[in-house]
Amino acid sequence: MRVPVISTFGILAFAVASAFAQPTQPGRAPVTEPEIRYQAGGSPLATEDMHQNIDPKAPPMTKAEFSKGRQIYFERCAGCHGVLRKGATGKPLTPDLTMAKGTEILKVFIKYGSPAGMPNWGTSGDLNDAEVDLMARYIQQVPPVPPEFGMAQMKGTWKVLIAPDKRPTKKENKYNIENIFSTTLRDTGEVALIDGDTKQIINIVKTGYAVHISRMSASGRYLYVIGRDAKINLIDLWMEKPDNVAEIRVGLEARSVDTSKYKGYKDKYAIAGSYWPPQYTIMKGDTLEPLKIVATRGMTVGDQEFHPEPRIAAIVASHFKPEFVVNVKETGKILMVDYSDINNLRTTEIEAAKFLHDGGFDASKRYFLVAANQSNKVAVVDVKEGKLVKLVDVDKIPHPGRGANFIDPKFGPVWATGHLGSEKIALIGTDPVKHKQNAWKVVRMLEGQGGGNLFIKTHPKSKNLWVDTPLNPDSKIAQSAAVYDIRDLSKPPVVLPIADWAGLGEGAKRVVQPEYNKAGDEVWFAVWSAKNQESALVVVDDKTRKLKTVIKDPRIITPTGHFNVYNTTHDIY
Repeated sequence: MRVPVISTFGILAFAVASAFAQPTQPGRAPVTEPEIRYQAGGSPLATEDMHQNIDPKAPPMTKAEFSKGRQIYFERCAGCHGVLRKGATGKPLTPDLTMAKGTEILKVFIKYGSPAGMPNWGTSGDLNDAEVDLMARYIQQVPPVPPEFGMAQMKGTWKVLIAPDKRPTKKENKYNIENIFSTTLRDTGEVALIDGDTKQIINIVKTGYAVHISRMSASGRYLYVIGRDAKINLIDLWMEKPDNVAEIRVGLEARSVDTSKYKGYKDKYAIAGSYWPPQYTIMKGDTLEPLKIVATRGMTVGDQEFHPEPRIAAIVASHFKPEFVVNVKETGKILMVDYSDINNLRTTEIEAAKFLHDGGFDASKRYFLVAANQSNKVAVVDVKEGKLVKLVDVDKIPHPGRGANFIDPKFGPVWATGHLGSEKIALIGTDPVKHKQNAWKVVRMLEGQGGGNLFIKTHPKSKNLWVDTPLNPDSKIAQSAAVYDIRDLSKPPVVLPIADWAGLGEGAKRVVQPEYNKAGDEVWFAVWSAKNQESALVVVDDKTRKLKTVIKDPRIITPTGHFNVYNTTHDIY
C-alpha cells in the first residue's frame, strides 16, 4: 500500500490553521463565513495618515511597505480584528502574539485562512504572495494609532447650509412625508429619497460614504443620516425639494445616530456614536452644532480589563425619560445618558455582555433588546427603571437590526431576531405582566433558510414575518427572502425569489432589509449588486405576497438599507 506523502509546508499549514481555529472569546463559536463577509468591509481609516513606530524586534519594513500594509489592513482586516488589533470578531493580532508566531507561520495563516473563519486571502487571489509576506510582517509591527477627533476638528467640518430661521415655517411640498423612504446608495455616498406613494425618486442627496442608518427627528420633519466616515447629514423634509441643511463629521469612522424623543425635547438634540475615536457626541438637533463629546474607553464587563477602542454600536432614544441608550460594543456596557442637563451629564452604566451590536424596542417601547453578538445573547434593558432585566441565550451571532414585534398565537407578545451564524430565528417573550411565564426567554426557534441574516421585519397591521439572508454564501438563498405566517408558525416559510422579480442582469443581487410602508400593506426590498451593475428596489404586496412593482433607475447604485419615515419616527417594527 502506498503511503501518501504530506509536505512539511502542508503540515505547517494544518498546524497554523488549527492553532488559529479557537474561538475569539471563551465560549465563542468559530466565526462563520456570513459574519466574515459582514465585518470585512473597508474602513474609512485606510486613507488616514498614521505614524510608524519602529520596534527593532519586529521584521524590518520600509515606510512605503508600512503604508501599504496599513492600507490593506484597514481595507480588509480592521472590521474583524479592530483598529488597534485588540480583537473583536477576529482574534487579537498584537505584536506580543504575532512576533511569537513568526513571519513564516503568519504567512501560512494569511494565505490559507483557518477553520475559525479567517479568509484564505492568498489562495482566493485577494492578496498575492508579496502582499501576504508584507502583511505577515506588518502585523508584527506596533499598531499605528489613528488621530483623535475632538471639538476643534468637529467644528472645522461643521456647516449650516440653511440656517433654521431661513427654513420653511410649514411644509412647502405636496409629498406624503410620512411615507417617504430614505434608501442608502452605499458606494456613491448618497441617499435616495423615494415617494412611497408614487414610487418616484424625490431627490438624490449627497452624504458621507456608505451611509449606515437613517433616523428621524421626533417631529418627523428632520432626517439624519450617518456614513461610515462619520459624516452626518441633516435633511429637511419640509423643503419644496427635501435636501441637506447641515452637516458635520463627528470622527473618522462611525455607525449610529439618533435624536431626542422625550416630551419637551422633540428635535432639540441629536447624538452620534463613533467607531473611531471611541466616543459619542451630543449636538443641537436643528443645526448639528457639537455640544458635548464623551469618550467610552474603559473596562470590559466580566474580566474587567481596559479596552482602548470600545466602539459605539446602536443608539436609541428613550420614550420614558430624557435619555439616550448608548451601546458600547467591546466593553459590553449599556449607557443610559440623561440629556436633560448636558453641562452636568448623568449616566447610568449597565453591565451586559460583549460585543453589543444592534437592537430595538419591544412593542411597548419600555424594553430595549440588543444583541451581544459575540456572546450569542440578547440583553434586555428596562428603560423606564434603568436596569438590566435579563441576558437571554439565543443562537450564533444574533443580528436583529431593530428586530420584529408581534403576537405569537401560543406565547403572546414576542420580539424576534435572526442570526448571522445560523439559520435560526429566535422569538423572545416580552410581556412580563400577562404572559409572565414566557417573559425574557426564547419561547420558539424557527428554522430559516440559512445563516447570513441581517434584518427581520413585520408590522402591527401585518400577519407576515419577513427574513432576509443577503450574506449567505449560497446565491439562491442570498437572492431570496423567507416569509412566515404569524398565525401558524408551525408551517415552514414561503421563499420568494425577490431578485428574480427585479429582472436584473448579472450581479450579486443580494436581497436586503425588508421595510414596510406606513400603511403596513407593502414590503420594500433592496436588490443590491455591485457598483458597476444594475440594482433595484422590489415592492411586494404584503397580503398576497405577490410582486407589486420594481423601482429601477440608473441612479439607484448599490442600495442597501432603506427606512420609512413614519415607521422610523415611531419605532414601528
